Amino acid sequence: MAQSFDVIVIGAGPGGYVAAIRAAQLGLKTCVVEREHLGGICLNWGCIPTKAMLRSAEVFHLMERAKEFGLSADKIGYDLDAVVKRSRGVAKQLTSGVGHLLKKNKVTVIMGEATIPAAGKSGGKVSVKTDKGTEELTARNIVLATGARARELPGLEADGDMVWTYKHALQPRHMPKKLLVIGSGAIGIEFASFYNTLGAETTVVEVMDRILPVEDAEISAFAKKQFVKQGMTIKEKAMVKKLDRAKGKVTAHIEIGGKVEQHEFDTVISAVGIVGNTEGLGLEALGVKVDRTHVVTDEYCRTGVDGLYAIGDIAGAPWLAHKASHEGVMVAELIAGQHAHPVKPESIAGCTYCQPQVASVGLTEARAKEQGYEVKVGRFPFIGNGKAIALGEAEGMIKTVFDARTGELLGAHMVGAEVTELIQGYVVGKQLETTEEDLMQTVFPHPTLSEMMHESVLDAYGRVIHM
Repeated sequence: MAQSFDVIVIGAGPGGYVAAIRAAQLGLKTCVVEREHLGGICLNWGCIPTKAMLRSAEVFHLMERAKEFGLSADKIGYDLDAVVKRSRGVAKQLTSGVGHLLKKNKVTVIMGEATIPAAGKSGGKVSVKTDKGTEELTARNIVLATGARARELPGLEADGDMVWTYKHALQPRHMPKKLLVIGSGAIGIEFASFYNTLGAETTVVEVMDRILPVEDAEISAFAKKQFVKQGMTIKEKAMVKKLDRAKGKVTAHIEIGGKVEQHEFDTVISAVGIVGNTEGLGLEALGVKVDRTHVVTDEYCRTGVDGLYAIGDIAGAPWLAHKASHEGVMVAELIAGQHAHPVKPESIAGCTYCQPQVASVGLTEARAKEQGYEVKVGRFPFIGNGKAIALGEAEGMIKTVFDARTGELLGAHMVGAEVTELIQGYVVGKQLETTEEDLMQTVFPHPTLSEMMHESVLDAYGRVIHM
């Protein structure tokens, strides 16, 4: 006999498990189905383990700079296996925590692969193939949170030996000596930064006209300058046409300006985007619209099929864990009959944890102008901030973009130490619909990096003090 629930969530990543917990908090009988790992890609193979590895690289980098701080550190080195082991331990700790939270909130967890035989006004059915057989479930509401996986381009497919996806890069078989990273989005740049810091001769190839192409152009240019200073080779407006694999080496054919160059590497990381996990669910038969591997939804994550929702990476950009989590909460509250607020993409911060860090929210200067705004732009460099200098992190900048007519904060863009933490101040400001006057009247503590946020606003209006 089929088990009956109010809500079935398919996928236990940062969107799915949060949706399940919030639904249970609201008194809904909830089940979450997961085929592989509680916590999904984010906790197991994405956000968390990469940050643990990047932290190791950051500490190593600081150890190399010990003399600058009046310290001594001899015979500095690293154990890559130990770095990976710590990373996996951090991921395991958090995955266990998700299991505890689901149990605490009385969410039924079923490990297995789900298909959806039916959804709509007459109710939904989910069939789960488990190790013990097939379980049949029913629910009025079904939430798709199946996430995404790495995109693989023809001829550039990963083999786990010399050509890696992010999963291989998180559990490397060897330390690359000469590394090629294809793609300069957050995933590509983070791995490039990690391996470059540990000594790999690193080349990044980006098909667009600049690295970190979703970021403000000034921030991209500043970051590129720092990466090159650290020894990276950056090739923009370039495309890897094919990879010739031989014993111990990969020859990459890279097209730049109509000419093809050949370069040899011992390791390649492909980071060319993601593909939504839409296959095998039965979506086509249900009439769910899928566009380029992503489920099409409205602003409330409704698919158009009654009682069927899609959240997180499967529902399209921005492909961020925090976006997925908030969509999960919104959908749970919508199902429970509460007044739900749609997640606004323009108010979601993006963070890249390279060295230096990059973070942004809202419109870039170029995009704001494209949308017809007359803008006021402020900038402030890290070199003008006492805390940044004391930290030995004087390379960076903060840029703010305002509507000249209303004073509305349209966007904020940062590169430098700890900007992935600083950005939240502007995120809160945007959520509260702050103006330049509100920010200028706010007292920022001294000495902190956050003072640069204040100075950038002042600069936009010709009132900057420390520059």
